[in-house]
Amino acid sequence: MDLDFESHNDGGLPPAGFAGLREVFARHLAAAQGGMAFCVYRRGEPLARFYGGSTTRRTAPTAEVEEAWSPKTMAVMFSGTKGVVATVAAMLVDRGMLDVRKRVAEYWPEFAAGGKEAVTVAQLLSHTVGLPYVDPEPEGDDPQLDNAGNARALAAQTPLWEPGRKVAYHAATYGYLMTEVFRRATGKPVGQLIAELIREPLGLEIYLGLPAELDPRVATVFRSDSYAISTFLQDPERRKIVERMYRNLVDPDKDPFNSIGMRRGEMSAGGGIGTADAMANLYSRLADPAGGVVSPPALADATTTWSEGVDAINDRPLRFGLGYELADPIGTYGPVAPAFGHSGAGGGLHGAWPGKNVGFSFLTNEMLAENQDRRAKDLLAELAKLV
Repeated sequence: MDLDFESHNDGGLPPAGFAGLREVFARHLAAAQGGMAFCVYRRGEPLARFYGGSTTRRTAPTAEVEEAWSPKTMAVMFSGTKGVVATVAAMLVDRGMLDVRKRVAEYWPEFAAGGKEAVTVAQLLSHTVGLPYVDPEPEGDDPQLDNAGNARALAAQTPLWEPGRKVAYHAATYGYLMTEVFRRATGKPVGQLIAELIREPLGLEIYLGLPAELDPRVATVFRSDSYAISTFLQDPERRKIVERMYRNLVDPDKDPFNSIGMRRGEMSAGGGIGTADAMANLYSRLADPAGGVVSPPALADATTTWSEGVDAINDRPLRFGLGYELADPIGTYGPVAPAFGHSGAGGGLHGAWPGKNVGFSFLTNEMLAENQDRRAKDLLAELAKLV
């Protein structure tokens, strides 16, 4: 069977070990109806790169590939975008343009409403502010695309709990909150900051607000037939909150992540688009003390534990730095610690093992439920034997 499989070993991994990593990738690719990429970098140089499958959904893994996944294929990163936003925050800290210990209201005075006058930027980044959904949502057919309208609503909103007392993943609101803080602190939209701080100086194909000419390179995202969200959650009342938080992911009649609005919009909680090469390269430079992306003191602060515990809504174990996910009890980042990065809905995972100066990225267009998905876990387990 033609797996439409391509791999590259650009040095740095033992040949036998590289073969084992390739076998794991090929095994998961053989079961895929879509496509995927897995890239590993050290200090900005590739160690291993694998690509295969289809940029569109096939009727079965054995069906003909319409367009093969290649090194140039880009895909929506979902919440992998949050790690890029966390990197922007750390870079702004380095430049003296953002202080995470300051109150949000010092940048954004309207945010003090609803008992939020003492909330800090760090609490937004570490998912402890208590604003997991927008109430009320802006009017219009696509309210999730209205960054300014959602920010206004959140500024007026009262948190569900006293900020700082609980941790719960702010799936969409993280983006609206940080987009507005960045705008107030710098005067620039978040997509422009990503371009100026990351994409252009580092030469990495990571976009928030994709140019139309790049649309043909973007893989079509699809949910597997058994896809589900919040697989740790059993409580029916909190399930209602989750459905409100993730309306676009659970609505079978909507397909927002393949829409032009999402590609052009600057949805900094989940609308980033990039290549696996670019994300692995970025995290490898972050992991390297001499990488020059974020200073060692700023990165140490950003990857220190700022919040941890069981998600107050989703019942999933969490551990956050300043916008980055950190190594957690369920092994999201493999068997190596310390680790940091950010996962994305459906299985994408991008991160670093700083003790090994390694960055990695698993990118796919086939969304699987977390309790069924072994792809990134198996790849990282094999990689841990080699680096």
